[in-house]
Amino acid sequence: MAEDTVRIGFVGAGANTTLRHIPGFKSIEGVELVSVANRSRASGQRIADEYGIPQVFDNWVDLVEDPDTNAICIGTWPYMHHALVLAALECDKHVITEARMAMNADQARDMLYAARLKPNLVTQIVPSPMTLKVDQTIQELIADGYLGDVLSVDVTVRQGGFIDRDAPFHWRHNRDLSGYNIMSMGIWYEAMMRWVGHATSVTALTRVNVKSRRDDAGATRHISIPDQIEVLCELESGAVARLGMSTVFGLAPAPQAWLFGAEGTLRVDGASMTLYGGRRGDSELSEIAILPEKQGSWRVEEEFINAIRGKEQVTHTSFEDGVKYMEFTEAVTRSAESGQTVHLPL
Repeated sequence: MAEDTVRIGFVGAGANTTLRHIPGFKSIEGVELVSVANRSRASGQRIADEYGIPQVFDNWVDLVEDPDTNAICIGTWPYMHHALVLAALECDKHVITEARMAMNADQARDMLYAARLKPNLVTQIVPSPMTLKVDQTIQELIADGYLGDVLSVDVTVRQGGFIDRDAPFHWRHNRDLSGYNIMSMGIWYEAMMRWVGHATSVTALTRVNVKSRRDDAGATRHISIPDQIEVLCELESGAVARLGMSTVFGLAPAPQAWLFGAEGTLRVDGASMTLYGGRRGDSELSEIAILPEKQGSWRVEEEFINAIRGKEQVTHTSFEDGVKYMEFTEAVTRSAESGQTVHLPL
């Protein structure tokens, strides 16, 4: 293969892989889609036929070890990310993995340490994309003193409507597949880290309001992953943060994030990703225009390939940041179970 040709194998080809990764990689010159391994041979073959991928593997081990690739894209649920990333790195292959990074903080740290032992290889986690449009503007406003000292961050995400006990059991309800990940908490915390840095302590209350659901086979499955959380955090800057999330609150407002400072306030409308702000002396918030050149967008596949080719560094999202959000996620559960404040890093 040519020196700058990137030949990618896909392990797991679910919604995000087929919607984003396969088309994204396919559009980049010098990138070849070489192989796929899905949950079954038949589903893998369907993906291969649809997207023109020449090789289908019956299992992920053979795909990762195949010398015909030099990069692996992992599109599985979190329970497989740890093993797949370690295997890819052991085979000297660049690797991008779907979020969330892992099942727990120990797995995430293992993945980071393995990546550091292979500094010639690129590692990336698919980022939280929701706030890409507003991230740069928020970061610049904070750096320029728009808020003054940041005092508090408040994130409220209450989606899903009233309790529906007849809704099916989803893989995100399954701790064996999802680990410590809870709803969209890690996604929003990742965005919050971009704005104001990471937390140094976590105090949490959680509730499981729907304790069981039926799976596709009709079996009743116990649920231990919360559908309601309230989290208080101390941030490294000295500010405090609150995250309130639920999937069982009906008629709730759209998701939103507030950043309160000594001199100003910012609000992010989570539905439209519109940014509003006001400063001392203003009577109300007003919309803050985001210049087109400052509006971030989905460029995950481009960033991965550019990093492999030495054109840029991975920023969305690095394994270092992934470890931080996995430690936060685990700290929420530890705090809720113990009734104690949990300090970070773990």
